[in-house]
Amino acid sequence: MKSWGTLCFAAALVMSVASIPASAHHSFAAVYDASKPAKLKGAVTKVEWTNPHVFFYIDVKDEKTGVVTNWACEMNSPNSLMRLGWSHKSLQIADVVTVDGSLAKDGSKIVNARSVVLEKTGARLFAGSSDGTVGK
Repeated sequence: MKSWGTLCFAAALVMSVASIPASAHHSFAAVYDASKPAKLKGAVTKVEWTNPHVFFYIDVKDEKTGVVTNWACEMNSPNSLMRLGWSHKSLQIADVVTVDGSLAKDGSKIVNARSVVLEKTGARLFAGSSDGTVGK
C-alpha cells in the first residue's frame, strides 16, 4: 500500500510539472487583436530567450505625456526565430528598436511583434508568432 501511494503521488507531481509549460502557450487570436496595430520604439530592458515564445521588454516614452512605460513584446519560439536569422545575441540590453505588431485584447502593455528594426544597424528582423507573419 505504501508504494501505491508513493506511485500516485509521483504521477500527480509529474503531471502537474508537465502542465506548466503548456499553460504559457496560446494562440495569437486568444491574446492579441489583429485589428489593433501598434508601432513602438524604445530601448531593450530585458530579453527572455525561452520556449514556448521569446519575450523582450522595451521602455517606451509617450510623446504626449513623457511617461515611460515598459512593454512586453512577444515573438515566436527560439527555434522559429533562429530559422529567420535571429540568435540569442540579436537583441542586447539598451538596443533601441522599433516594433511593429498587434496589441493585446485586454489592453495590457503587451504586443505581438511581427517585425523588429534595430536602430543601430537598420536591420529588420521578422519575429511574429501571429498568423501570416513568418517569412514575410
